[in-house]
Amino acid sequence: MTEMATGESIAGRIAAGFRASVRIALDVALPPLCPACREPLSESSGLCASCWSKLSPIERPYCERLGIPFVYDPGPGILSMQAIADPPAYRKSRAAVRFDDVARALVHALKYGDRLDLAPIMGAWMSRAGSELLAETDVIVPVPLHWHRLWARRFNQSGLLAKTIGEKAGIAVLHGALKRTKPTPQQVGLSKPERALNVQGAFRVDPTGKAQILRQRVLLVDDVFTSGATVDTCCRALLRAGALHVDVLVFARVVDAARATI
Repeated sequence: MTEMATGESIAGRIAAGFRASVRIALDVALPPLCPACREPLSESSGLCASCWSKLSPIERPYCERLGIPFVYDPGPGILSMQAIADPPAYRKSRAAVRFDDVARALVHALKYGDRLDLAPIMGAWMSRAGSELLAETDVIVPVPLHWHRLWARRFNQSGLLAKTIGEKAGIAVLHGALKRTKPTPQQVGLSKPERALNVQGAFRVDPTGKAQILRQRVLLVDDVFTSGATVDTCCRALLRAGALHVDVLVFARVVDAARATI
């Protein structure tokens, strides 16, 4: 098993090197394109000015626990009715932007389009949005992919974002502490109850991971927060492993305008 893992690691590095070489060649031959609108960029990464202006950062006022924006400022420390009625397993969550068309294009370009150059800038936005959480974090844990999907995709987008955040904050990233134990189907198109059932029992912390998680303040990192089923299941696994608390930081969050009030 160790030899297989080593072989896969070497193959992954070779594939990553090949992709980097191809991208350099393309950058020389072709101008870099905006991942959202495909217009040429003056720089090799990021968004064009038009798409940048359409991105929707999540700023205060928002629910102190869920991080969902309020339509008006109710005062400091106020929780949303959603947080009170259905408390999550995590302590606090924060997101850099709303999951709109531009944010979706960025996430899809990173996840499916091999635009690994987007991870540092997306991670930097997340670091800004989660600065208060990072001040109370001991270790960072990315939401893992099942090894089948990791083998097919060759990288974990959440791991890339966590790496950027960890390097900026000087916090260790535990890439293998949390494991996805079953290859769950894609969550796209599922209802909230279906999403919860889909990921039930899908994550665990092995004995080695428990030693790293025990009595630690953990920050869980993912790319998109939709229903919360995945991060909630991950948080419960981390808490069972002995984490003091778990916070959540994502790049983009789906915001239901009808539920974004107090």
